[in-house]
Amino acid sequence: MFVDRVEIGVEAGRGGDGCVSFRREKYVPRGGPDGGDGGDGGSIIIQAEPGVDSLASLTQKHIWKAKRGSHGQGSNRHGKSGEDIILRVPPGTMVLDAQHGNLLKDMSTPGEEVVIAQGGGGGKGNARFKSATNQAPRAATPGEAGEVRQIRLELKVIADVGLLGKPNAGKSTLLSRLSRARPEIADYPFTTKHPNLGMVQVDMDRSFVMADIPGLIEGAHSGIGLGHEFLKHVERTRVLVHLVEPMPTDGGDPLDNYTAIREEVRLHDPALSQRPEIIAVSKGELPDAKAVQSLLAEETGREVLVISAVTGEGLQRLIQRVIARLDDVD
Repeated sequence: MFVDRVEIGVEAGRGGDGCVSFRREKYVPRGGPDGGDGGDGGSIIIQAEPGVDSLASLTQKHIWKAKRGSHGQGSNRHGKSGEDIILRVPPGTMVLDAQHGNLLKDMSTPGEEVVIAQGGGGGKGNARFKSATNQAPRAATPGEAGEVRQIRLELKVIADVGLLGKPNAGKSTLLSRLSRARPEIADYPFTTKHPNLGMVQVDMDRSFVMADIPGLIEGAHSGIGLGHEFLKHVERTRVLVHLVEPMPTDGGDPLDNYTAIREEVRLHDPALSQRPEIIAVSKGELPDAKAVQSLLAEETGREVLVISAVTGEGLQRLIQRVIARLDDVD
């Protein structure tokens, strides 16, 4: 199950209490204070881990609680600290305060981690309070409370290249042909319900990550269909590959489809419409592909490729164009 948004409560552990104790041994008539400190409470840590591609594992609980620290004991024995809880999320996850909506941390780098709820400090035992004027202190401090907060996690897929296009434009098929990703593929709209990622290996030293962004429809920017759920995954891509189906299954016009998707991207975020874009007519094995290529080139004044994930036509040229664009934005 793919989950790209979840709201959870996090409660760090309370620190253990300090101990009041005095040394008692048979041949030590003047035993002093020997109460140990309490252990620190466990913290809640969020870590961006490569290989994790969904927030689904965090839906198991509404509240994640770390354990409290153990209390101090006599003989200067300190309490054991509570175990930290590490919540592993995909790189690209944003951590927000659920109440105020402000961004706490953008986990954009694999391996990055942040303590989102700090465990409470352990209390001090009475051995800490011994002094020249107070040889037998009977005071200790309680452990401190751990932090408690409500957070929202939102995933924005990190990929070098994002595939755009209407439903059934051939994005999933292209991704499966260029990488080892195996997205669901069928001849009906909205086969892809969530982004799929694939690593495209160009040669021994060069590769890039490509994301199949689920098909967009008109009104997506205002939330029609799964508008915002889809469009937000485009935001982190550096280059867009816009696939245009030459003979749309819904009977639409290829040029209108291209224009509509471009407009939805612009309305969602004007900066996205300035992102480097490669236009490619998909399903190049179909008879109308070349005609649609000429029409798009004439209307846009830009290079338009023709590709076919079935026959392999134009795929190497597409990869070369992607690499060139990635080099330009590095």
